[in-house]
Amino acid sequence: MLLLPKNKAVQLNWWFCISLIYLALQFFFKLMLDIASLKELLASPKKIVITTHHKPDGDAMGSALGLYNYLIQKGHHVKVITPTDYPEVFSWMPGNGYVLVYTDDIKQADAIINNAEIIFCTDFNNLSRINEMGEVVRQTGAIKIMIDHHLEPEDFDDYRVWNINACASAQLVYEFVVNIMHEKDLLSKDVATCLYTGIMTDSGSFRLPLTTATVHRIVADLIDAGAENSKIHQLVYDNSSEMRLRFLGHCLSNKLEVLPEYRTALITVTREELEQFDIVTGDTEGVVNFALSIAGIKLAAFIVERPDKVKLSLRSRDEFPANEICKKYFNGGGHRNAAGGASDDTLENVIQQFKTILPEYKKLLIQ
Repeated sequence: MLLLPKNKAVQLNWWFCISLIYLALQFFFKLMLDIASLKELLASPKKIVITTHHKPDGDAMGSALGLYNYLIQKGHHVKVITPTDYPEVFSWMPGNGYVLVYTDDIKQADAIINNAEIIFCTDFNNLSRINEMGEVVRQTGAIKIMIDHHLEPEDFDDYRVWNINACASAQLVYEFVVNIMHEKDLLSKDVATCLYTGIMTDSGSFRLPLTTATVHRIVADLIDAGAENSKIHQLVYDNSSEMRLRFLGHCLSNKLEVLPEYRTALITVTREELEQFDIVTGDTEGVVNFALSIAGIKLAAFIVERPDKVKLSLRSRDEFPANEICKKYFNGGGHRNAAGGASDDTLENVIQQFKTILPEYKKLLIQ
């Protein structure tokens, strides 16, 4: 029997503390049970699919291929399926030769997904992010494991490794292998190379705010495991085509617009300009960051006319909520300082809409 003080206010405080402790214990024991059942699930070979968001970037491919190279060491039968193509700059990554692009062979991909026992969903948390694959994954009876760091996850998963304070999903794959599965010995050179790529790209080469001391310790582990940091950086960032570099020059010389009264800069690109410079998947990656690099700029936008939609990429500094603009006005979302959206309207109208939104945020932009 637990005796409490007679003072009612103190008594209520005690009950409140006990309730918190009870809830914390419930969470702890549930977590332990989840980890135990997950370890048991992966203890014997399974048919596994790993997928990631459409137009996957470095973190998406690094997370998926890092997980792939880890799981095959455990004897699992693993297939990475991407919803769409992805930048050629990531084709050197270990395991890339075994990736199936969904749109290249939908029938084969559907068969593999429907036959899977486990589906890992990396670097996304809403099935709409994998396009038409989403409903196929939703309907399958496979156990779904989400590894992600984005806000507001959809409740489609059976297990979740989720932390919005992680700088990259690749960081969470590392923590899954090392801290949850306790298999640091399976952190091979191939695993480390992929995870280093994911963390490097999503942390902006280790300069963005979520690049904590913990991230640097993880990266040190990955280098110790065989990741060649200098070589990886060169393969990702010093590997542009001539046309991509000319396109970048065109964007900066001819398409950059600065709105000093709103501390905002934007770059806009038409479909004809994409064709003029033979732009392929990945060539526009990072262009928005050049607009944000201007002294005094707090919000940067890259607005591009694609064949099906007008796409927006926003980047911001400090506490400015780029994701709020994308979610509220452009059917998108993302992180506070890095977000994206899309519109079915014309390029001209989207540019005008973006500019008309800025007065609403002027106080935040100029402070």
